[in-house]
Amino acid sequence: MSCDTSSIREDFPILNRDVEGSHLVYLDNAATTQTPEQVYGIYEDFYTRYNSNIHRGIHTLSHEASVAYEEAHDKVAEFIGASGGRKEVIFTKNTTESVNLVAYGLGMDELGAGDEIITTEMDHHATLVTCQQIAKKTGAEIKYIEVQNDGQLDIEQAKEIIGDDTALLAVPHVSNVLGTINPVQELAALAHEYDAYILVDGAQSAPTRPIDVEHLDVDFFTFSGHKMAGPTGIGGLYGKQHLLEEMTPFLYGGEMIQHVSLRDATWNDLPWKFEAGTPPVAEGIALAAAIEYLEEIGMETVRQHENELAQYALERLEARNHVETYGPPSGTERSGLVAFNVEGVHGHDLSSLLNNRGIAVRAGDHCTQPLHDALDIPGSVRASFYVYNTTEEIDQLLNAIDSAAADLPDYLASDCYHASLSTITSPTTASWMTPRSRSPIRR
Repeated sequence: MSCDTSSIREDFPILNRDVEGSHLVYLDNAATTQTPEQVYGIYEDFYTRYNSNIHRGIHTLSHEASVAYEEAHDKVAEFIGASGGRKEVIFTKNTTESVNLVAYGLGMDELGAGDEIITTEMDHHATLVTCQQIAKKTGAEIKYIEVQNDGQLDIEQAKEIIGDDTALLAVPHVSNVLGTINPVQELAALAHEYDAYILVDGAQSAPTRPIDVEHLDVDFFTFSGHKMAGPTGIGGLYGKQHLLEEMTPFLYGGEMIQHVSLRDATWNDLPWKFEAGTPPVAEGIALAAAIEYLEEIGMETVRQHENELAQYALERLEARNHVETYGPPSGTERSGLVAFNVEGVHGHDLSSLLNNRGIAVRAGDHCTQPLHDALDIPGSVRASFYVYNTTEEIDQLLNAIDSAAADLPDYLASDCYHASLSTITSPTTASWMTPRSRSPIRR
């Protein structure tokens, strides 16, 4: 069940380009994956053959577009194990909009003073900030499951704070910084024991491993197309059908209505009830093509390949005294990403130094400022892998990291460094941090 990386790379022409005179090594996949020809070719096919609005025309083009868009919902439902089919799959712009749809469609009606929202220290801002704001609007209290020194959620603490007042539990399936794979099924059972709903951020899990929402028994599951070989501007929300039927629409307008008078309106059937206005038709069809592409590789193969790359990188980073890594240690299954810092080199400087060698990584807080506060660091560098990445590319990353400290003085004096200052918002200093003991979540 090995991943045929050589053949896969042929589907991604962007991987053949050069950056700063070096061959591109793309290791920023947790932010956005690259898109294969089989997926972006959908756009040409759609716009040259049957570009039309859906559900609003009797003509052939509208019918063809409508069928393809509806079948895209079916493909997503099958991919994530939703037996209710398209009625349980809402297309949104991204994970963020999906979280907001639940927060406003369910939270504003269900939450009030005396209720509790439970989330985690490792949550992405998309979930954490949304939960904060809904708590403020409804009078609910928000509590957080802590992260332990090994990068895992403190499940014993979770059992203490989840109780009779808990109305909503929101957790990431996979941490976008630590690579931790959270025990969602166990957390779902814990939430349901107290009649609470569970909302799972699947932005980092849907692209990287088999998903079965019914086996996990989650109430809501969110994801983004651009992190799973698909296009930007399209994401999804899975919700149990009976919950979606009870929820209030998040957006109002055309398409989501069934009947309108001057005084009132009734809502369309699922999933269109939550898809107001002209939807992202081409993007939805392209998302289905991305899923077909991943299914051809096999999601278990994707999971195994990502874990192997993460273990390969993590073992070698952990062996370097001048590098500090975060999250579960090597030997623990994790998603295909590694967050780290290099002694004496600011993360933004390291990212720029790597870019000078054609290596693309991410530096900053990765939309998880509270997690980095818990780690007691202002930010980290993240290398994240996907089906087209290789151990040879990781070796290039490691070699560049080893020479970063030596390259830093020349870089700081270069025009490239001064130009980069205008593109980043946080201060850039060579003495950004020094490493402490490994993975210090809390002092």
